[in-house]
Amino acid sequence: MEVCSQLPVLPLDRPVPQHVLRRRGAISLGTSSALFGGPSPRQLCKRRGGVSYNSADQAVLYLHLLGDVKQRGPGPSEPVRGAPHSHVKVDYQRFHCHQGPVRPGARGLKSHRRRLSFQRGLKSRHLRQRPSGPQHLLDQVYNCQVKCMLDKVDSWDFDIFMFDRATNGNGLVTLTFHLFLQLGLTRLFRLDPIKLRSFLVMVQADYHQRNPYHNSLHATDVTQAMYCFLRQPKLATTLSSCDMLLALVAAVTHDLDHPGVNQGFLVRTGHHLAALYKNSSVLESHHWRCAVSLLRESGLLDHLPITDRSERLGSLILATDISQQNRYLARFREHLDREDLSMADPSHRHLVLQITMKCADICNPCRVWRLSSQWSSRVTAEFFHQGDVEKKHGMAVSPLCDRLSDSTAHIQAGFIRHVVEPLFREWCRFSCTSLSHRMLAHLYRNPYHLHRRDLPASLDHSLQI
Repeated sequence: MEVCSQLPVLPLDRPVPQHVLRRRGAISLGTSSALFGGPSPRQLCKRRGGVSYNSADQAVLYLHLLGDVKQRGPGPSEPVRGAPHSHVKVDYQRFHCHQGPVRPGARGLKSHRRRLSFQRGLKSRHLRQRPSGPQHLLDQVYNCQVKCMLDKVDSWDFDIFMFDRATNGNGLVTLTFHLFLQLGLTRLFRLDPIKLRSFLVMVQADYHQRNPYHNSLHATDVTQAMYCFLRQPKLATTLSSCDMLLALVAAVTHDLDHPGVNQGFLVRTGHHLAALYKNSSVLESHHWRCAVSLLRESGLLDHLPITDRSERLGSLILATDISQQNRYLARFREHLDREDLSMADPSHRHLVLQITMKCADICNPCRVWRLSSQWSSRVTAEFFHQGDVEKKHGMAVSPLCDRLSDSTAHIQAGFIRHVVEPLFREWCRFSCTSLSHRMLAHLYRNPYHLHRRDLPASLDHSLQI
């Protein structure tokens, strides 16, 4: 493969110059448009390779000279304008947006509005159309750094932040596509690679990247953790391929379209989602329905027999509701105490999958400190953003959301003590592997890196013991 890095920087809304088009290459855009060719496929379908664009700053990066590339359909459609439905006029799309200068020729952020699930189907039908002739994926060719990192994707010290930078913000698509191949799910379930990649691209696009924590990077981290758990002996030898497929899909989509605020905020502001789901597991129910919508839109599983996979997927995503953790944990602990947990029993196996999903979702404090500290800062920033909006609109500030009275150390200490530690103690009883003991060691060691003066005395004493 030859790489030419002498191309000029060009905004995407400016016509590509003729001296670029005369090169032996087809235009390959980032994110969703990478699958369907460039803006003028009729002119470019006979070229070889592609000019790669950065979707963040809208600039040409480099020219790939690869194999033959065929026309793969029209470019992406324009987003449909929508409007927030909250009682308090909060624009969730720009909730965590930091204003900055706009480059000449670039589209303003104010013109962007998120499409609802049913609206997206009206404009994205090209995702379901199968083009005729051979198909090739330009973006399937990984660079050396990404390939080396994917070779160690089962490591608990996997640096998801470095991986996100190496993939230019497309870590969710790259990692999940690799895991499907690694586990043999693509071959076993006869999944169309084009549909799989289209599904993952839409999932990644439906995460709010301006959220400090609940974004596609968090979903990528949870998916990698889920893969590590699925490789543990008690799961790898007992779970069916269908269980693994649902577990990965649930991990990828478990926070889909998260607005960056908690359920209490949605209920108090009269948000339409709170009314739709009757103030019960509002966010988790929305994530589930969005996941089902994208599965249907992509047609990824349409060729498989109709089963209860939608309900099973929903039960895994609903298990991530923190307010319901004690209920799941009590059932799990009861089976462990009675020593009657049988992985041959489908109901017991599904309960274990739910606990696995919960562990993958909140495993950040169990990571090595250099990773755990970054997640702590991100989730605290998201809490404080919500508190600032509540103050702006004269609302009572939610617990842990006041930047003047709360701190990262205080928030993390309470989270570890009341949520993370009870869950991972029971998980260690069940799994009893070197990985589970290692996670507990990180869990007890990481608070010492935070400010000791901010730690509650009770937690500090328990850690010394």
